[in-house]
Formats: sequence, structure tokens, C-alpha cells
Amino acid sequence: MRKSALFLSFSFSISVATASTLHIGQGFPYANFEQAAAVAQPGDTILFHAGTHAGGQFVANLQGSANAWIYIMNAPGEEAILEGGNNAIQFSDPAYLLISGLIFQHQTGNGVNTDDGGSYDSPAHHVIYENCTFRDMSASGNNDLLKLSGLDSFEVRNCTFQNGAVGGSGVDMVGCHHGLFKGNYFENMGSNCIQAKGGTQYIRIEGNFFRNGGQRTLNLGGSTGLSFFRPIDAPFEASDIQVYSNIMVGSWAAIAFVGSVNVEVVNNTIFQPENWVIRILQETVDPNRFVECGDNTFRNNIVYLGNNLSTETNVGPNTRPESFTFSNNLWFNADDLSWAGPSIPVAEADAILNEDPMFSDPLNDDFLIPMNSPAAGTGYPVSEPQFDFYEMGFDSPRSIGAIEANPVSNDFETPSNIAAFDLFPNPGGEHLTTSFILEKPAAVKMELINQRGQRKTLLESTAFASGAFEKSFDVVVPAGWYLVRLWADGAQSVQGWMNVAGRP
Repeated sequence: MRKSALFLSFSFSISVATASTLHIGQGFPYANFEQAAAVAQPGDTILFHAGTHAGGQFVANLQGSANAWIYIMNAPGEEAILEGGNNAIQFSDPAYLLISGLIFQHQTGNGVNTDDGGSYDSPAHHVIYENCTFRDMSASGNNDLLKLSGLDSFEVRNCTFQNGAVGGSGVDMVGCHHGLFKGNYFENMGSNCIQAKGGTQYIRIEGNFFRNGGQRTLNLGGSTGLSFFRPIDAPFEASDIQVYSNIMVGSWAAIAFVGSVNVEVVNNTIFQPENWVIRILQETVDPNRFVECGDNTFRNNIVYLGNNLSTETNVGPNTRPESFTFSNNLWFNADDLSWAGPSIPVAEADAILNEDPMFSDPLNDDFLIPMNSPAAGTGYPVSEPQFDFYEMGFDSPRSIGAIEANPVSNDFETPSNIAAFDLFPNPGGEHLTTSFILEKPAAVKMELINQRGQRKTLLESTAFASGAFEKSFDVVVPAGWYLVRLWADGAQSVQGWMNVAGRP
């Protein structure tokens, strides 16, 4: 079987001489997060130990510094769950925090809330959520797994969002700016997976997998009370949003442009939406203040649909659909081989109509396309995104869709100090062994990535001397195909696919 082979906004430089580790859990110095946060200083690590911890924690003004972030994470190898509460944690006016490896579940308000304390002129800023799980809301209204209000310069990466509230979002942004969503997995949302509204601007949504995203997989805009806009006089719900290299399966509508402008939806794969592919709406109407939804782009996307749709594009009043750009999309109706093409508001340049993209195995989340796919090498020559869903470089000319048919592997720096590498057996079972030879000392990291983009770290960044090394791993992953990645000193060196039997 042939397999095709984030930007990180922030760097860390922490002064470890004065940093402390604050331990939370039964038998440890701190009983809960509020107690540890009350004494945390820039550079400290707040460590949750194994077990179930009470939600309902509120912390204001927890702030690291640019050179000394505060880390909030699970103890290595231990599962830490924050259970229940209105919010598991509400961070009010935080700065320079990295929250990693925690599980949040069964909240009745929002899973986690991050806000600016109501002071719009001094936003919360520099917060990263990584490798966290937000799941199983115990609410059915407008309740969000992750609520972000007035947050600037942030990232949400490699997180899992599952089983949101019927009326809520996976992630709801109100007045947020300069954010990145990268490598996340969303499943079974109510209203939407990601919502950007209330003056939200400069957001990049890249390389995520969305399944059954509710009413609108991505709600790019929305309807916000005037007092909640950040800045208070923003003339749009959302602007300058980049939606790149994502896979979207199901949901009532894949993309909703709602009072949004300057949005790019480029090189995505959309599979079997339920009622519409695209909605163009204006829910906040005031011609003296708000620009009408328009000047947005839908390009280089694969749209695989059936006869179940109401129509491909739903256009509402007070919008400017004529200002949209459609080009180089592949539209395929699997139920009607004589289908004439989509109903869209403007003529599309270089569309590919009703040709099968030839996905490898879409019912099992394999959206790779072969070199003879009509989507291969037929995309519009854009400069962004540079990388596909699997972080492989797009070829020139690029393919249509989220996954490049002919990936450019040399877009990554290849260190010269790795003389040899192997991971065996392939196909693999519950145990894998790697061997590699280093020509000089290096910090080595290795991970597996499944077809949904979810990651399993086999080897954390670990310092090795020069020479030959062999390490074995227990592989606790479901069976399937996995992309293997190896880094040396932060630069990717090896990438290839293997079939892993694994175990649940």
C-alpha cells in the first residue's frame, strides 16, 4: 500500500535556577490547582499527578513572562483528569502559560474558560494548549469545550475535542487575535467545531481533522452581542482567517462564512457534508458599522458529496456573494455520475467537475490520493499553505485537497549526522524496535501519526552521544497505518509509513 509521505509561534527560555515544581494530588503538597497557582512564579511547573481532580477551579492573573513561562501539565506517564465543575478551570487574565496533557470532562458550563477579565484593552495573551483532551460535556445548551474570550497570541495544538454540548462549540473564540489551531482532532460537536466571532482576526486553522462537526464544522464569524466585541468597535465578526490543509467529514455544513471578510479556505478535503457545503450569511446586520460578508476565497478544495444535499451553497441576505473567489476545486457527486456541478454564486475558474478523486479508503479515514488522481498536480499556484495535512511539502504544481499526491520531502532540513535508521518489524505489532546511528551527539525525538493526524510519541526529545543505538517500545495504539517521524536536534530527518497492529 502506497502512503504519501506549525508553525510554532513561541520559543521558551526558562531560567531553571529559581524554577520550582508544584505537585498536585493526594499525598502531595497541593490539594488542587487553585492552591498551587496561588504560589506559582514565572518559570514554575504545576504538575497534576494521576487521578481525578475536582473541576470548578478559578485562577486570576496567573502569568509567567516572555522568558519564563509557567507550565501546567500531567506528571510524566500519569493520567490526570479534571472532573466536573461549571468550568474545569477558568483562567482570567493569564499570560505566558503552557497547558499540556490534561483531560477535562463532564463540565456543566464550559470545559475550560480563558478570558481577559473583562478588560478589553489588556487582553489575555501567550497561552498554549497542547496534547489535552476536552470531552463529554454535561450540558446541552450554548456550552463550549474550550471558551476563549479576548485572548491574543495563542495556540491550540494536538488536542482532542469529543462529544460537545448540543448547542455549543468545540472551541468558541470571541474577540481573539493571532491564534493557531494545528493538528487537533474534533468529533461529535453540537453547533460547530471552531467558531471565530466578535472581532476575531488573524487566525490560522491548519492540519486538523473534523468529524461530525454539528451544524457548521467551521463557523467563520457568527452573531455577537455588541458589548462583547474586541475591539469594541470592530466592523466585522471575523477577518483574516486562514483555513488550510484540513479534513472535514460529515456535519450539516462544512464551512459557514458569517459576517466574515478576507477568509481563505484553501487545500482542504470535505467529505460527505449533510445539507450544504458552504453557507454565506450575515447574522449581525448594521450597514453603518458592519461590512457585509464577502471578499472570501474557496480554492483548491476537494468536495466529495452525494444527493442528500439541499444545495451546495446557501446564500443569505445582506451578503456580497459576488465578491467571493472560487477556483480549482474538485467537486464529485458519488451518487450521480451525470451531475452537472455545484450551485455556487460566481463562475469558477478551472473547476474539476464530477471526477472521482480516488481516495485510498475514505470510510477508514484514508484520504490519500494517487498520482493519477484528477486532483494531483492541478491546484492553483498559491504560496500558502506550504504543507499538507501530514506536514509534507506541496509539489509544484500542487495537488487539490488536503493531502499532496506527490509530497516534497526535502522541504524539511535533513540533518547529516544520522547515518542510518530503522523501525521494525514492519508490519509491526505491540512492540516496536528502532535502531539508528548518530555521527555526532544529538537530541532525538520519534513519534507515530495516524491517518487522522493524531500523534503518539515513542521517544521524547532525548540526548544521545554519537554511535549506534537501539530502543524498544510498547505500542498502545489502535491498529492501522501510521506515519513515522524522527527528529534530530529539532530538524526532521526521517519520515515513512508503516502498518502497526498495536492494541487499544
